[in-house]
Amino acid sequence: MTRTLVVRLDNAGDVLLAGPAVRAAAAGSDHLTVLAGPNGSAAARLLDGVDEVLEWTCPWIAPDADPVDADEITALTERLAERSFDRALVLTSFHQSPLPTALLLRLAGVRWVGAISEDYPGSLLDLRHRVDGDLPEAERARSLALAAGFELPEGDDGSLRVRRPLPDVSHLVPTTPYVVLHPGTSVPARAWPVERFAQTRRMLEDTGWTVVVTGAPGEKALTELVCDGTAAVDLAGRTSLDELAAVLDRAAAVVVGNTGPAHLAAAVGTPVVSLFAPTVPAARWAPYRVPRVLLGDQDAVCRDTRVTRCPVSGHPCLTSVTAADVLRAVEKLCGCVGSDRRGRLAEEV
Repeated sequence: MTRTLVVRLDNAGDVLLAGPAVRAAAAGSDHLTVLAGPNGSAAARLLDGVDEVLEWTCPWIAPDADPVDADEITALTERLAERSFDRALVLTSFHQSPLPTALLLRLAGVRWVGAISEDYPGSLLDLRHRVDGDLPEAERARSLALAAGFELPEGDDGSLRVRRPLPDVSHLVPTTPYVVLHPGTSVPARAWPVERFAQTRRMLEDTGWTVVVTGAPGEKALTELVCDGTAAVDLAGRTSLDELAAVLDRAAAVVVGNTGPAHLAAAVGTPVVSLFAPTVPAARWAPYRVPRVLLGDQDAVCRDTRVTRCPVSGHPCLTSVTAADVLRAVEKLCGCVGSDRRGRLAEEV
């Protein structure tokens, strides 16, 4: 029995982008485990091909992590050793090193380890894969799986996807066609102003759309500002991740920044109006293989800096985008209200 471990220790969006690589590894394994961080474990459970999910807060990946704890490291290596993995793929973003994680896997007795690494790995890696250029993150991860001998099964086109069936959310969402607004982001530098979301909600409603506003429990104050006491449906804190996937799956389009729900929308095939701050490259991180309109100044001074807070007064890369721009983007993707054309049109702006 071939047992494979895939490691992706970042946020939910990162784990969703690993989906094609995970499916390839699962197709070549009898049992597949994903080791994920606390912000990514729910997403890992949504991926096809996953038999088990282990959760661990990695001190060299997680933001604001606690200091490295030797006892915690020992406990994790023991958990991994109990499972006797034959192979492991360590998936990272381009700015991360896989080598600390590879060392941990060696201590756990994993017999074969592959990763993308610019650094000399010594005996830590059996496969040191190299990637050039700005490949989309999903393809970057999938290229590692392919180099390790894992191929997607016939008929799998490599798009993002989640396990189905999704939960029934008919009690949460309207029966009329609706657009989802998701104003929250994982870091402030990627946030479109909340007043612009409120303006967009008003313009969408004026043109006949029903609006659903989504958010995490801690984003309730933000979503209330967007809804502003209107008939818009406020779902902040009311959905699990799989329920959020089902809400997005039913939507005509999703308006969202560069954050996890953008990739969740892509994984259910819903068109995305992407309010994309250029702090990371859109070529790598924009919603993958889904109809989309990309908005935001991709040549702004914050380009490729990975800053978490905007270094420029007024946040011009995103404040240059108006509510009217977003309304036009929704119309390009969806046509008129009630149209059956969802997803047929896409444009990069």
